[in-house]
Amino acid sequence: METTSSLQLSRSLPEEQGISSTAISSFISAVEEQNLGLHSIMLLRHGYVVSEGWWAPYRSVLPHMLFSLSKSFTSTAIGFAVTEKLVTLDDSVLSFFPEEAPSTITENLSNMTIRHLLMMGTGHVVDTMDTLRKSTDGNWVKAFFSVPVEKQPGTHFLYNTGATYMLAAILQRVTGQTLLEYLEPRLFVPLGIHGATWESCPRGINTGGFGLNIATEDIAKFGQLYLQKGIWNNQRVLPEKWINEATSKHISNGEGDHDWAMGYGYQFWQCQHGGYRADGAFGQLCVVLPEQDAVIITTAASDSIQGMLNAVWEHLLPAMKPAPLPLEPAASAHLVEQLKNLSIHPPQLQPSSSQEERINGLTYKLDDNQFALDTFSISFNNNEAAVTLQFKTGEDSVICLGRGEWLESFAQVIDASLNRIMSSFTWVADDQLQLTLLFIEMPFCITLEIILLENQLILKQKFNVNMGPTEFPEIIGRL
Repeated sequence: METTSSLQLSRSLPEEQGISSTAISSFISAVEEQNLGLHSIMLLRHGYVVSEGWWAPYRSVLPHMLFSLSKSFTSTAIGFAVTEKLVTLDDSVLSFFPEEAPSTITENLSNMTIRHLLMMGTGHVVDTMDTLRKSTDGNWVKAFFSVPVEKQPGTHFLYNTGATYMLAAILQRVTGQTLLEYLEPRLFVPLGIHGATWESCPRGINTGGFGLNIATEDIAKFGQLYLQKGIWNNQRVLPEKWINEATSKHISNGEGDHDWAMGYGYQFWQCQHGGYRADGAFGQLCVVLPEQDAVIITTAASDSIQGMLNAVWEHLLPAMKPAPLPLEPAASAHLVEQLKNLSIHPPQLQPSSSQEERINGLTYKLDDNQFALDTFSISFNNNEAAVTLQFKTGEDSVICLGRGEWLESFAQVIDASLNRIMSSFTWVADDQLQLTLLFIEMPFCITLEIILLENQLILKQKFNVNMGPTEFPEIIGRL
């Protein structure tokens, strides 16, 4: 196996690395036909990128929200800390935070170790994350210790994002650095990963189990480092012993022959076909296949991660051959064209409406709603529109939309930061306007349906994917 020899990944034709362009084309066609919601795909074989594509307006230079794929980076940080003898896997979790211990310490809590956090075998029977988020004082460590540990640690798998947070908290306690600061010189600089960001808890500890944002190629480098057993640019970055241990099965997590029941390592899922993966909600995937010397990375907004993996197993896996293949000029050209034309098309229904002139610049006062929205107004100028959303806080967000095409805005909509949004508008009927807001550093797309009445409007909001509900109660607006 050749190892990657620079900070940037090398490129190669698929056939040169033993995989046919036809197979990659069939994979792309399959995920599109099944509406699996991909935003990007990178396929690496023998250390080379053999295929890559972004569904416009998503693009290669932008970071993407990783959700739980972040967990595998947190596990990697613990690998460095173990190597540097800052911690051992058998250290008690409580020993790092004696001041946060509950008044009654059960035997199960006392016996919980770093290893149990890594393998999702803490002994909890509910994910602790909900309790952490609800803690009124922002002390997530104390909140974690307040959740009963009902089973003996190491005996029971429960996917527990609070456990990964505790790994980040332990790391910060022993190093005085956040997870992101600690990983920067050890992982990000050697791999040439720039501009990574990570969410923090109210007390400034990186969330660990989610919250990392990096670009698709950065995820690919991470997967390739693991495939190369910790070697990058002919330098040892991470011990092979740690990588072997982290990516092995440590606990059973269900029954069946699907990819959610193959077992769990140290914040890595086991896969079919001898593989393992870093895995985040809605299809953020880094699948490592040692037997095929391959890595497959996706970012997406998908409700079917198993569907995405099945497409890999069906179309890509059987196409990976041990030796180079003859070049297929027609198939190669087709794949290049297919990848170049990947896009998420803005809806284009009815081109215009007589209502545009009537509502141009009008402001509607909105009834009380869960989004703390106060007023809504829209103005039209030829093939562009601008929506102003004013919040109860007095802050407002202005979003630019194209008529049946994407326009870029930076506005505060989903969270406290400025979101990069590509937006478009179209008319569904003369009295019904549809606004589409695509958050291109996240998986989220918000569709706003606006029904116009004489002196009122009805505003309906829908998410494509969401941790909570995807549809919300309608909001009435009055002139």
